[in-house]
Amino acid sequence: MRQLFGLYYLFYCLIVSSLVYADDNAAYWKRHVIDNTSQGADGVRLADANGDGLMDIATGWEEGGLIRVYFNPGPEKARQPWPKITVGNIASPEDAVLVDLNDDGQLDVVSCCEGKVCQVNIHWAPACWVEYEIETTWKTTPIPITQGKAQWMFCVPLQVDGKHGVDLVLGSKNKNAQVGWLEAPADPSKLDDWKWHPIIEAGWIMSIIDFDMDNDGDKDLLVSDRKGEAKGCYWLEHPGVDQLNDKWIRHSISLSDREFMFLDISDINGDHSLDVLVAQKAHQFLIYLSEDSALSSWKESVVEFSDNMGPGKSVRAGHINQDERIDIVVSCEGATNDKQGLFWMEGISNSAEAKWRHNPISGPEGIKFDLIELIDLDGDGDLDVLTCEERDNLGVIWYENQIYVQ
Repeated sequence: MRQLFGLYYLFYCLIVSSLVYADDNAAYWKRHVIDNTSQGADGVRLADANGDGLMDIATGWEEGGLIRVYFNPGPEKARQPWPKITVGNIASPEDAVLVDLNDDGQLDVVSCCEGKVCQVNIHWAPACWVEYEIETTWKTTPIPITQGKAQWMFCVPLQVDGKHGVDLVLGSKNKNAQVGWLEAPADPSKLDDWKWHPIIEAGWIMSIIDFDMDNDGDKDLLVSDRKGEAKGCYWLEHPGVDQLNDKWIRHSISLSDREFMFLDISDINGDHSLDVLVAQKAHQFLIYLSEDSALSSWKESVVEFSDNMGPGKSVRAGHINQDERIDIVVSCEGATNDKQGLFWMEGISNSAEAKWRHNPISGPEGIKFDLIELIDLDGDGDLDVLTCEERDNLGVIWYENQIYVQ
């Protein structure tokens, strides 16, 4: 009788544990692979490359040495691997972004390289659209003034000086690190004519966002710098196209001993003012609420992660569950030992002291995630999560929003 009871108890435990496991897995969002055929996917940058109204992706594969463009196939085929082209092959790419540099109507790609390469490259698209998806028609050329100058980390295409074509704002890391901009010449194909204009010394630039912070009609630069004496979260005030020889004034949002990672901007508390979110290398992210219209005073709020989350890497604000409150998606690096590498924080209230509830997305698979984009890829009206992962080689991936609002 005792043996029979033991068997019944063992059977009961197995059933209960399987139900708990199933429930845990059910909470994870379904992952869809866009591409996992190279090594070290590092960043997802969006633009409509082929003019079909859908956002396509540029990604650099750091260990694989490839620069690729992925063409959004639309909601019906988004769950399958996406059509892709390799537009360049270069060592240690850290960033890749789509931009039409020569104003021919075709989006080129700019890549930033660190490691031993230390250069910024232009991957020139063919002038004829019918050749755009033919890899052999793309040409890669480095911009000479960038070669050996620094370890380039991030690029933002931006019209800085109001003339010629699009300029390139760049951030770098370690020796000779700076934030500055490359002035586009009248003919962008004349690579020796690109001019470098430093703005500020840096340590290790993570984010640069172009945004009109002071509402004066030109784009300023919102920056996160994770290392060195000048590290912090700050914005650089554009001096105006007629005063570009003047200094870009640095306005500090936070100067502390923290390690600032990728950042985002949003109106977190619903007061119609600009707020800044930034991931922190510790298990937390930071919210800076603007307290005046001049953006000279900021109130810091620290949001801690639970113990089963990895260290913070990136944040992105959006309406995940489609209620009136802003939610925040967080990616992590170093999510080892079955820790969560991608999750979302549900906003419980709109206030400076808002409370946040953890919700899983990725589960324990994936170690080092990167930039996040919130975009409806399956056409069902809610925001999915697009990102990449470079240690477990999950590749360029997206997670299907599992939240169903009645």
